Amino acid sequence: MGIVEKIKEIEEEMARTQKNKATEYHLGLLKAKLARYRAQLLEPASKSGPTGTGFDVQKSGDARVALIGFPSVGKSTLLSKTTHTASETAAYEFTTLTAIPGVIEYKGARIQLLDLPGIVEGASQGRGRGRQVVSTAKTADLILIMLDATKSDEQRRLLEIELDAVGIRLNKRKPDVVFKRRTTGGITFNTTVKLTRTDEKTIRTILAGYKLHNCDVMIRDDITTDEFIDVLIGTRKYLPCLYVYNKIDSISLEQVDKLARQPNSVVISCEMDLNLDYLVERIWDELGLVKVYTKKRGAQPDLSDPICLRRGANIETVCNGVHRSLAANFRYGLVWGKSSKFSPHAQKVSLTHQVQDEDVVSIFTK
Repeated sequence: MGIVEKIKEIEEEMARTQKNKATEYHLGLLKAKLARYRAQLLEPASKSGPTGTGFDVQKSGDARVALIGFPSVGKSTLLSKTTHTASETAAYEFTTLTAIPGVIEYKGARIQLLDLPGIVEGASQGRGRGRQVVSTAKTADLILIMLDATKSDEQRRLLEIELDAVGIRLNKRKPDVVFKRRTTGGITFNTTVKLTRTDEKTIRTILAGYKLHNCDVMIRDDITTDEFIDVLIGTRKYLPCLYVYNKIDSISLEQVDKLARQPNSVVISCEMDLNLDYLVERIWDELGLVKVYTKKRGAQPDLSDPICLRRGANIETVCNGVHRSLAANFRYGLVWGKSSKFSPHAQKVSLTHQVQDEDVVSIFTK
């Protein structure tokens, strides 16, 4: 029996099993098995056989955004309209057969937008080059799920299932769980919160299913069984996601209003250039980028060429953005702007000082 058949069998058994207190341990074991088989399907243990051709697209710019959706929802049109890249568009499905990168230039930042081929149901199991599509999506900083506003919400649900199956968690926070393997000493289990959605017995059952008999587990969140399995596997990606509804020119104003009010949703029309500027603005906000300007001693700050960093970056990140050798020879830095305690005057800072948007930084070396 192949891995795909085993996965199908477990899914059928889970669908048959009633959810109650008596069956939750059994369901926990099934979920652990299912996660293990799915991981094997995505990353086979044996290296024999012909190598697959992935989408080898070099990561460039300050951030990467992946466009995912079913065929013919307008991904290539969006890429052509928002970037200076021509991606083939036509009125038939599967026009795009490989990953096509484009660059959005916004507020001095260069954001790489990847137009991925349309995925079909069953993509996580390898149908229609789906495995390459979703694996490339794992390397992104933000995912744009492109949806057809004229179709039902089923398309959104199916795409979420496909991404969930390959370990991409959309708009979710990583569970606050500390897990450490040990060589001896058995299982040490501690919690700082009351567990209402799982319990210690279920977690110990899952650990036994993964043949983990010596480890430390510290849980600081009220997690579910699935979230604990995610922590055990350790290869899950927690990514922000925007749901982009295209073709709003084909539906009524009431439907547009309803879609626009959903969380993490943007409504656009690529054909009529509606709301594309707002979409780029939302991409910038979701990526959480900050602009930092550099200043040479005795000169005015260079406002024409900002360094774009992720929110929470510090002076060391700024040094690496200018040149790799700068952090090693760092003596001190001067910062003007929101992060300076003495704003509008400069503050003398170390490598660990966190910068904020539109700060001006001057670095002094040994």
